[in-house]
This record gives sequence, C-alpha cells and structure tokens, in this order.
Amino acid sequence: MTVFALAPYSTLYSDAPSSSSGDQLFSHSMNDSSLSSRSRLVALLLCWFLGVFGVHRFYVGKVGTGVLMLLTLGGLGIWVLIDLILILVGVSTDKEGRRVFVWFEKGSV
Repeated sequence: MTVFALAPYSTLYSDAPSSSSGDQLFSHSMNDSSLSSRSRLVALLLCWFLGVFGVHRFYVGKVGTGVLMLLTLGGLGIWVLIDLILILVGVSTDKEGRRVFVWFEKGSV
C-alpha cells in the first residue's frame, strides 16, 4: 500500500501564508491590490453576447488579444467558450494581471 504525503502549501506556492499552523495551510487571502476594478458581470455579459468580437477582452484592457479575437471570430468560438468558463469561475485577469473576480464594480450597488 502506497501512502502519499502532501507537501506544505508554503513549499508549493511562494505567496502562501508563512504560518506553520494547519488551519492556514490552504488559505489564500485576496487583497484589493490583487483584484481588478472591472466588473465580472459586465465581462461575462460582454463575452456571452459579443464574445466572437473580443469585446470582453477590450473591456479588461487586453487590446492585443481583443484584436486577435476580432480577426479570428473568437477562435471560431472555441476561444470564446474558454474565456466564458474562465470568467465564470473567477480566474480571468485584466491587463495588469489582477483577477476580474468581483461581480459588481465598487460603488455601483
């Protein structure tokens, strides 16, 4: 019988908490600097309705890939589907690499 040992989270990821307590082993805090000011809901709606034109990419500041999506019609729909999934699960990023995670822009609700 093989027993697998899990490596501590801090050895796998450089931004892991430095505490050695077990309750913080897999916790990852997101501060305001790691989150985009762009709305995830707006990005999702733009991707759903205008995704083949890359409008959601222009919205988050990724002009280069927005132009590529425009020229390829969203990678014939495959690229749009992938972006839609990434936005839904909250791992899509903006131009600066910050996650587009918050559903509504601050102050809009």
